[in-house]
Amino acid sequence: MKHAPQLKLLMTPFPYSIDHGADVNRAIELMQEHAVHHLPVTDSQHRLVGVITDRDIKALRAGKSPGDEGYNPNIHGMYIHDAYIVDINEPLDNVLLNMAEHHIGSVLVTRKGKLAGVFTSTDACRGFGMHLRELFPHDDGGNEAA
Repeated sequence: MKHAPQLKLLMTPFPYSIDHGADVNRAIELMQEHAVHHLPVTDSQHRLVGVITDRDIKALRAGKSPGDEGYNPNIHGMYIHDAYIVDINEPLDNVLLNMAEHHIGSVLVTRKGKLAGVFTSTDACRGFGMHLRELFPHDDGGNEAA
């Protein structure tokens, strides 16, 4: 029997996170080291407070260097405070429709209030592609255009 994909099976589990007072360069290093574009942000008590993306860093630091007005060496003023956070058991269709409606690129996934994973638009595309292949298997003819 075919079934709808589940969020917990498509998300990236056990994501790396960063403290809200961390240096921007540390965020960049973590993203590069682990090939990720989204880092959940936690406070000093390890509570989830937001997310920072490589796009946020690039946009906010564009053209600014130490000594410039508005330059901020830490991520406190750069991360998204009102990140989209869902429970791990949230139905995937609800998550996908909300992401599309609000143009959201990533979702922070929690289990019992603790960070459990990150679900991104890339994860959504991968999951949808796998689901389509399950529903409509294609022959081994390759990727040639018809």
